This record gives sequence, structure tokens and C-alpha cells, in this order.
Amino acid sequence: MKIVVTGGAGFIGSHLVDRLIEENHELVVLDNLSSGNERFIAPHLGKEGFQFHQIDLLSGKITSFFEGVEEVWHLAANPEVRLGAENTRIHLEQNLIVTSNVLEAMRMQGVRRIIFTSTSTVYGEADKLPTPEEYPTMPISLYGASKLAAEALIASYCYTFDMRAWIYRFANVIGRRSTHGVIYDFIHKLRSNPTELEILGDGNQTKSYIYVDDCIEAMLAGLQANGKNRVHVFNIGTNDMLRVKRIAEIVCEEMHTSPKFKFTGGKRGWKGDVPVMLLDASKLNELGWKQRYTSEEAVKKATRDLLGF
Repeated sequence: MKIVVTGGAGFIGSHLVDRLIEENHELVVLDNLSSGNERFIAPHLGKEGFQFHQIDLLSGKITSFFEGVEEVWHLAANPEVRLGAENTRIHLEQNLIVTSNVLEAMRMQGVRRIIFTSTSTVYGEADKLPTPEEYPTMPISLYGASKLAAEALIASYCYTFDMRAWIYRFANVIGRRSTHGVIYDFIHKLRSNPTELEILGDGNQTKSYIYVDDCIEAMLAGLQANGKNRVHVFNIGTNDMLRVKRIAEIVCEEMHTSPKFKFTGGKRGWKGDVPVMLLDASKLNELGWKQRYTSEEAVKKATRDLLGF
């Protein structure tokens, strides 16, 4: 199958590319490398059936890359939730408008299948934990709002232009090649100053953390969902949570350092931060997917990955 992967040189995208290559698909990877890195896909460059194009999907001049394509994995996005409070256009442009451009390219080339990576932040501060897919969406960040708007746009294209979609709402995905997030931040802070570690908020933020390999397996499992639905929505996360303070302790243990913890205070790490998050992934469990790692095991493994990368 010929597949387009947007954001395919990024953290999650490059792991997906590895897996799709293993399954002998023909790939067209589109990435502007703003948060991705060409070395993440370097082993595939020059292979028959593999194309990489460094391109800005905001340009709208992307239709030709979708010719003859049967399926699109749309992962391209700006992943930094906190940036929305500083630059109010960044998530609108890189998450929503880019999605619109991708859908238009698909429509013009007759591509009927899209897999989209969304986020747990579409739920906002959910009262029900674990949170099921049917829970009302009320994002409290511009990032979450942009992803929810992209979901709606995808659904409307599916029903208007006879497409099908699989939408995945992620918990915190961690692991090798990660270029942002709490573990990445802690490591870089400690390398700069091993005597003190700044922790955003009060350290009691408690969330689900899923290892990237588990995430890839979950997405592939979700494709088994067929039936009459044009749009399938799945949560992807572990069945447990971990406090940010415990993550700090794990990173310090792995780096063999004992810094003083300095908390910035408040229950949120930043404006728009959801302090407690746990997703109900039972729909995927029913399709046969099971997590391999708990949140704590995933954090330990991801920390070792990043320290050795």
C-alpha cells in the first residue's frame, strides 16, 4: 500500500515509519523538521519505495504528493501544549490549518483513508476517570482546542466526501527520540544544574504515560475496527497514572544525582495544563491490544532511552 505519513520524521512519526517499512508499505514522508529530525529516518533514506520531502504543509502546495496514495497517517502538528499561551496562532496554523490542507489534498486525489493523532487534552478537566471516548469534550488549552477542531473537520470530510477516519486520543507518549516533555525537560535541566531541579507546578500533577512502542501497537490494532462507522475514535493510554514528582525522582535516580527540588507552585505546570488525566482504553483492549508497560515502567525505560540517545 502507498501511504503518506505527515510528521514522519518526528518522535512518534518516525517509530510509525519504522513499523510501516517492516510491513513493506511504500511510504511518502512529509515533514518540515521543525520538531522532527532527519536522522530519525536516516536508515530508510535511499531505499526503494521510500520518499522523504522536507516541506511546509502550511504552504498548501502538497497535492502532488498524494497522487496514487491509499492511506494517510496525519501526525504533523506542533506538540508543545504550553506554547499556545505565548503564541495564539501556532496551534491554529500547525494543527488545524495544516489538517485542512491535508484533507483538501486527499479530496483532490481521491484518497479515502486517514489516521489522525489527537490528544487527551480534548477532554479538558474530566470529572470521570478513567475517561471514555464518549465523555464530553471541553479543552482548556489552545492545543486541545486545535486538535478537537481538527477532529471535527476530519469527521465532516468523511461524511461529505466518503472518507473513513481513525482518530487516536493519546495520553503522554514517551520513549526514545522524544524531543519534548517532562522527562526530556528534567534531563536537560539536571545536565545544566545537577544541584537543583525546577518542577513546574506542585509536583502532584498525576497522569498516564505510555511507551511509544505500546502506542504504535495500539494504533495498528485500532485499524481492525470496521463496520458502518465512517469515523472511529479511540483513547490510547495506560491503565494507571504517575505523579510528576515521582518522575523527577526516577530521572534523578537514573542520573545518579540528588538535587534539591524547586516547585514553581500551583496545581498546574502552565496555563492550560490538565493536572489529572487517565484515559479509558477498553475499546482498544476489546480489539486485542494490551499495554506492555505501566506508566512507571515506561518512564524508567524512556529515561534510559534519552540518557543513552
